[in-house]
Amino acid sequence: MITMTKAIAFVDYENIWTSLLERGYELTPEQLVQYLQTYAQKNTLDLQAIYLYANFDREEFWRTQTTFEKTNVFTRHVFSKNNYASTGLRRNAADLELMLEAQEILLTRTATFDLFLLITGDGDFLSLLRKIRAWGKDVQVIGVGGSIHHSLQPYCEEDDLLEWVFHENPEAEYQPQTDLERGVQIIGSLQIRLPYVASTKARAALAELLGRSIPQVKELIRYLLKENMLSEKEHLDSNLKIGKTKIYLLNQKHKKVREALGPMLDEVSQRQLKLISEE
Repeated sequence: MITMTKAIAFVDYENIWTSLLERGYELTPEQLVQYLQTYAQKNTLDLQAIYLYANFDREEFWRTQTTFEKTNVFTRHVFSKNNYASTGLRRNAADLELMLEAQEILLTRTATFDLFLLITGDGDFLSLLRKIRAWGKDVQVIGVGGSIHHSLQPYCEEDDLLEWVFHENPEAEYQPQTDLERGVQIIGSLQIRLPYVASTKARAALAELLGRSIPQVKELIRYLLKENMLSEKEHLDSNLKIGKTKIYLLNQKHKKVREALGPMLDEVSQRQLKLISEE
């Protein structure tokens, strides 16, 4: 009979998400859960719980909390700003929350888990790893190759999220140029129909009308911004709770934008001029 190791995972989501994004890959909740399930199966682990920490107020993480919860991941929303005092950012808030909860579980449920998995590359967790080891538990760190702090290297094996995403993620082959013309037309149509094109509205429309995933749509938008075909700016709107939002504007001077818009060009131009004049 195969004996399975009882394990618990703690995920520093923003750390690994940002590390992968810097290398051109956008990690989705589904991919992360799939990776952890594959890892557990490969290493004969009984992965009994996954705790994940992030600031879900970040625009990039909107709606991901629900997706994680539906896959039995225990999410912890850790906001980055102090809402009760003007003290700016709460730096390392997610790190502190993760360390406190991991230590609480270590001390109160000592016999429940044999292995603690930490999904991060942040060297600030070294003291936590040492404490877990001191209590006689095994520790394994999984991070993104090239973004793992040297102090965590002794706790890492061969597993690397970057390698897994590279080989398992078919979206890595997505070429935004293929959706360039149609994408500009969709944004132009939104500009004509709506008072302004909010970033969230644009992504939803592009995903639906292009038949693309949100990560692919974000890659398309990054390409449009990089090529100066699209610009983004902050727009004030008193109807919104936070009073402002991020909007997209097409660069009508760009040759490819003009060609893609065709007969819509004049109307898009008029709507954008009106929008700018109202500010």
